[in-house]
Order: sequence, then structure tokens, then C-alpha cells
Amino acid sequence: MALVLCTGVDPVLLETRRLLLQHAGHTVVTAMNVRDLTSACEKHRFEVAVIGQTVSASMKRLIASEIRNRCPSARILELYPPHTGRAVDYADSWLEVPADVPQQLATRVSELAKQKRDDSGA
Repeated sequence: MALVLCTGVDPVLLETRRLLLQHAGHTVVTAMNVRDLTSACEKHRFEVAVIGQTVSASMKRLIASEIRNRCPSARILELYPPHTGRAVDYADSWLEVPADVPQQLATRVSELAKQKRDDSGA
């Protein structure tokens, strides 16, 4: 399974995603701010990075940029609520949440993990 970076600003949602993904067999590291994200990227080579749905659009773009710079092999999955839409045009995938079936998150992460990025970010 995949090594996943989960980012977000709501500790309850972040923990729920962590548990859901771990239950699906993924290894999960969480980050609630850019400093945590930077530290995690220095220690790990992530396959997938999830950007949480409650993060502001501008912060999502900042997080995505940091992920591309510091974790170039990671595929980016942006979670977004229906009323705001997508914020990161260059993410690798998107998932509207709340999802009807929570398992969709784990399924999407597994799909992205199979689509390896090369270190150039291509």
C-alpha cells in the first residue's frame, strides 16, 4: 500500500482520514501546517499527498506548491466541498466531499499510488 501525507486544518477530520486510510492498509503521516509538511517531506518519500477540504483555497495552493517542491514524487489529491469547487488546478486528482461512500477516499489514494510520479515532477 501507499505512504500517504494527509494535510488539513481540522484535527478531527484529519484523524478520521488517517484512520480510514490506515484501515485500508496505507501508512499515513499527518501535517497541520507548512512546518509539519516540510519536516514530513524531509523524512519520507510520499506516494500520495491529500489536501483536506476545510483548508482555504489560497492555503491549498500554498500546500500544493510546497508538496510539488519538497515531495516531487507525491501525487496530489485535493478534497473539496461542493460549494467551493476545486482550488488546485494542477492536482493529480480531486474528490468532492463529503463523499457518499467514505471508502472512496481510500480507493482514490490507492489509484493514485499506482500512478508513480518521477522526481522531476512530470
